Amino acid sequence: MKIAVTTPTGNVGRHVVAMLVRAGVRPRVLLRDPDRLAPEIRAEVDVARVDQFDADSVVAATRDIDSLFWVDPTTGSEDPLADYARATSSVIRAVTDNRIGRVVFQSSVGAEKRHGAGEIDGLAHTETALDDCDVHVTHLRCGYFFTNLELQLDALRAGTLQVVLPVDQAMAWVAPRDIAEVATTRLLSATWSGRCVQAVHGPVDLTWRDVADILTAATGRRIGVERITDNAMRTRLRQAGMTDGLVEAVLGMSTGLREDFVPEQRRTVQTSTPTTLAAWAYDHLRHRLVDAS
Repeated sequence: MKIAVTTPTGNVGRHVVAMLVRAGVRPRVLLRDPDRLAPEIRAEVDVARVDQFDADSVVAATRDIDSLFWVDPTTGSEDPLADYARATSSVIRAVTDNRIGRVVFQSSVGAEKRHGAGEIDGLAHTETALDDCDVHVTHLRCGYFFTNLELQLDALRAGTLQVVLPVDQAMAWVAPRDIAEVATTRLLSATWSGRCVQAVHGPVDLTWRDVADILTAATGRRIGVERITDNAMRTRLRQAGMTDGLVEAVLGMSTGLREDFVPEQRRTVQTSTPTTLAAWAYDHLRHRLVDAS
């Protein structure tokens, strides 16, 4: 079985690569900068230098591939949805030209809305485009990544997380490693076919108030949560260097799921994964906050 992995140094992709290697597979990894690969993994993979926005390079890198783990690359441009469309064109060309049999696509809870969820709309576009291809595809509808908290280290050190969602609105939170485990089992399995949607919900839905309490216990720092206005969040994102178009796309991922949104897939034993936020925070956040004090 020949398997290709995109974003192999990302929060999910690096775990997918390691799991495939442990399973005895030598994956082909597609990335712009091979130097970002961990030294211990370089000898275990085949490297293809690829810009995922360049369809020709993606097609060339995925020749003879049986299964593909596709993650739309991140973008910091003024028009992120246009960038998602370019990346979608690349994967569709690769699947079509190379007759790739199976694709596991890292999508998101909210993609089922199709429109009105900011940057998640780009993932929805990739989903529908893959659905129109003659390919077996699994869309992983992932919850909110634990690792997104690493983007708020300054706020955590200051003791207050600021959000635009109601602080008592529960949603799925998930560890990227658990997403990788689901993706890898799908890549290695030949028992599924057609179009599949596999939600990846983490162990339990959490409110932002729950998150603050869990982080307080896990890190030993008192952390609270405050709901702020959409405009206040816009200002914060602009101050972080985001373009106006990216600000609206990022904000839309919250505001688009804020009212009257019900995920297409309910939580079940099949969608629940084991890693708790408390365990992850103890391992990944505690020392970073303590070291900064």
